[in-house]
Amino acid sequence: MALRCLQLLRPPHLSLHKSYSPLGLPRVSISDATWRRLSRSPPSSRLLCSSSDQPQSPQVTDKGVNQNPQKSIVGDLLDYLNESWTQFHATAEAKRQLIAAGFELLNENDDWDLQPGGRYFFTRNMSCLIAFSIGQKYKVGNGFHIIAAHTDSPCLKLKPRSASSKSGYLTINVQTYGGGLWHTWFDRDLSLAGRVILRDGNGSFQHTLVRVKRPLLRVPTLAIHLDRTVNSDGFKPNLEMHLVPLLATKNEEIQTKSEERTNSNKSPHHHSLLLNALSEEMGCKCEEIMAMELNVCDTQPSCLGGVKNEFIFSGRLDNLASCYCALRSLIDSSDGLSDETAVRMVALFDNEEVGSNSMQGAGAPTMFQAIRRIVDNLVHQSMGEAAFERAIRSSFLVSADMAHGVHPNFSDKHEEHHRPGLQKGLVIKHNANQRYATSAVTAFLFKQVAEIRGLPVQEFVVRNDMGCGSTIGPILASGVGIRTVDCGIPQLSMHSVREICGKEDIDNAYKIFSSFFDNFSEIDKKLSVDF
Repeated sequence: MALRCLQLLRPPHLSLHKSYSPLGLPRVSISDATWRRLSRSPPSSRLLCSSSDQPQSPQVTDKGVNQNPQKSIVGDLLDYLNESWTQFHATAEAKRQLIAAGFELLNENDDWDLQPGGRYFFTRNMSCLIAFSIGQKYKVGNGFHIIAAHTDSPCLKLKPRSASSKSGYLTINVQTYGGGLWHTWFDRDLSLAGRVILRDGNGSFQHTLVRVKRPLLRVPTLAIHLDRTVNSDGFKPNLEMHLVPLLATKNEEIQTKSEERTNSNKSPHHHSLLLNALSEEMGCKCEEIMAMELNVCDTQPSCLGGVKNEFIFSGRLDNLASCYCALRSLIDSSDGLSDETAVRMVALFDNEEVGSNSMQGAGAPTMFQAIRRIVDNLVHQSMGEAAFERAIRSSFLVSADMAHGVHPNFSDKHEEHHRPGLQKGLVIKHNANQRYATSAVTAFLFKQVAEIRGLPVQEFVVRNDMGCGSTIGPILASGVGIRTVDCGIPQLSMHSVREICGKEDIDNAYKIFSSFFDNFSEIDKKLSVDF
């Protein structure tokens, strides 16, 4: 019976649009026939999976009524992942959802007129986003309750001069971004997405997003007949020589050679076949493409998997899963601002995978500048001085980045007593050397956030004989001295082109983040710490 309403692949949200406007909003063209077909579809056919994704009744536990019966957000997460091939698309989709939820778009270049009870956001570089809701009872000097994540993932990016050819093939020069498991990018159906600067007929320029959904590229592996020791010695590709996607056979380009050299004595920076594919997708002319920043993307849709459909198979789970859980919790909690004394905020940064040292990364003062502007906008002379500093001392930040779940085939890679499992709850990360920003105090407070809703959490520390990664948590914590906890949804295959996490862990993270926004003001009052 359950199989009747089972749908492994949710139809991609707004899959018919081809480009975005300069504001990042999708241009949609849907035929009348399509609207009629969608309107006739029974509700069950539009569900992601079984009734486990439907609203559930409150459950009675030994602590009383479990107040976490929210509907599942897994289906919406898959829609978000399928729209968000790049950090630019992830930000544009977040922007669309915030506007639909009634948030007001701000511009960093303008004066802000903020009010208690208001909901606002702004973007930077179309890859960084700060959204916030001001409590109706907020007083200047009160804290900010923040969830921070990052929009970028390891990928391949086109080089400024991508056109190359080898042995009769047209190839694309790419550079590696972040610490990816690059061998997983071989033999995948790949395409391109990102942002483009276009020149219009008036001589001005506009920023637009592009995503070519059909497979354009592939990086083929070498046949085992030509590499007999690959299984015994391991697959060790040279990333400059071997990680080069194929675009076409060279004879397909002969007819366009003259076009490539029009008005130029130099070789083209990009193959004309590639530019043609992009221009067709955007509905423009090749010569109108002035600049572009493109990622190589896997075309396989995000979906449910496993015999019980309990897993999510997708690229970019690190860290778009955290981004979406944070975003949704802010949107869905924003109706409960009447008694809120703090400011609720979500900060999504770019370039975490390469150190965060950019204008749009967590290393920039973007978030703290936003906090100061909010405080300054609401302050009155009667409030006293140092309002920003007092607000920071009362604030709390949740650094949300995916965590390493224990691998059944490599369980020895985890410390024996800290082996987070999938479907067992959000993971609090600890590191004595401050690779994570968690302290005993911040871990305790975050556990209280989960406990008040009866939600499970796990804990993780790395083995002493292994190195430890880091997050934006220590960067933000040390920026101005804000209390921080590092946590994450457990996953496998981190930094692969195709990752895996548990369906229940997504909903669990969403519920804990919602509890954080709903309850942290009261929880924080109960703890007395000698500052």
